[in-house]
Amino acid sequence: MTFQALGLIAPIQSTLDTLGYKQPTPVQKQAIPAVLAGRDLMAAAQTGTGKTAGFALPILQRLTMDGVTGPRAVRCLVLVPTRELAEQVYESFRSYGGNLPLKSAVAYGGVPIEPQITKLRKGLDVLVATPGRLIDLLDQGAISFAMLQTLVLDEADRMLDLGFERDLDILLAALPKQRQTLLFSATFSDEIRKLAGGMLRDPVSIQVSASNTATKTVKQWLIPTDKRRKPELLLHLLKKLKWGQVLVFVKTRKGVETLVKTLQEQGISADSIHGDKTQPARLRALARFKNAEVQLLVATDVAARGLDIEALPQVVNFDMPTVAEDYIHRIGRTGRAGMEGEAVSLVCADEVEILKAIETLTRQVILRIEEPGFEADHRVPETGPKGVAAALAKKAAAEAPAKKKRPFTGPAGGKAAAAAGKPAVTARPAGGDASLGTWAPPPPSGKPAGGARSAGGKAATGRIYGGAKPAAAPKGAVVVTGGRGAKSLARTAGKATAKPGGRKTGPR
Repeated sequence: MTFQALGLIAPIQSTLDTLGYKQPTPVQKQAIPAVLAGRDLMAAAQTGTGKTAGFALPILQRLTMDGVTGPRAVRCLVLVPTRELAEQVYESFRSYGGNLPLKSAVAYGGVPIEPQITKLRKGLDVLVATPGRLIDLLDQGAISFAMLQTLVLDEADRMLDLGFERDLDILLAALPKQRQTLLFSATFSDEIRKLAGGMLRDPVSIQVSASNTATKTVKQWLIPTDKRRKPELLLHLLKKLKWGQVLVFVKTRKGVETLVKTLQEQGISADSIHGDKTQPARLRALARFKNAEVQLLVATDVAARGLDIEALPQVVNFDMPTVAEDYIHRIGRTGRAGMEGEAVSLVCADEVEILKAIETLTRQVILRIEEPGFEADHRVPETGPKGVAAALAKKAAAEAPAKKKRPFTGPAGGKAAAAAGKPAVTARPAGGDASLGTWAPPPPSGKPAGGARSAGGKAATGRIYGGAKPAAAPKGAVVVTGGRGAKSLARTAGKATAKPGGRKTGPR
């Protein structure tokens, strides 16, 4: 099947042809016709399978064919749990809508709010936002949902968990009841499905693979060791296995910075992403990693969802996650778009319960490999049936191919690889799970950089944030610390409840 067979209009088809995408993925084959038909949708698919395009392409087509926006109005709202995912989904809309006369933008906290308010004054066709900042805009009367046609919850399981439930209640009360609602995620628990049922009207349900499973292109294994030996073991593996780019997940923000310091002291280039860093700093760290300017990116689970890093070969769980579902999202940063990847977990004795939960969720026993010299003094009990771990290790040893690891090419990235006789990796358009099936490097298009409007009526786009220096906000700007304004902080403390337009009721 081709994208043309799905009923996409010529301008979108032309964009996809230019980008080099030929065939839709399974989730896109089912989602695109349903969204074009105006149906509510609940779609579960593994990471890296093109969920973002599954909703972005048909939404752009419907917005192009049906009406225009108005002052402060938004016609499509996409809610996401993290700032990094907001950026990537926005970039997808900007890329796919390059030949369409639509306006899109992104809004999240941790940066000045005034530029966001300015952008909204003329109205937008698509707004990608995090819940906290959207509530701040709602409190100030800067946004109207009167013309809203479509609501998308991306990474819907995280959006609907207890951490976002209060914010979502506020936002859903402000949205029109007559709307199209789309829920996309890699994982849906039974509790989340029940909660989502109250938001959807006669939804189409899409499940393109077994629920709560990782893609088969990711090789998973773990090394049992003691907690105190983990930094030394990571350094050992980097040298022994000649790992290139590695995304490392650590449980706490303090743990992230401690590990980065240890790596840098050993002469390894590393950077970090976590909630205590400013958004410009987080974006710079991610850009440096994507450009191969640093070898290791160490992050909390803020980087576990949605990040699309081209050809990332390796994910390491330095600490196991606190929630089993996050394991699937973490390792889903590798093995994307049909490419192979590897996920290694360093597991100590006090993490055995979360390991059991992960193996129960994914319905598999993860291969264990003892690393000589790093055996655990505090034994990590076997989690599967007796003998399974030993059998898996024996089978893996017998099947292991002689395989060369691609060395890290350093700051020069693809240029250095090309100079060494290795093919450089050409980046595809950024934007969440932007894979669109079979991919080929696009020819030079001559498209202007950034969001500038070019000849031919291309979409006007812009990021709704205040740039790399929030401290130098324009006169009169409202700077929101940590992405939340005074009303939102008061509401979180249970002192006030917001209504659309900035009105509030008494304490509750």
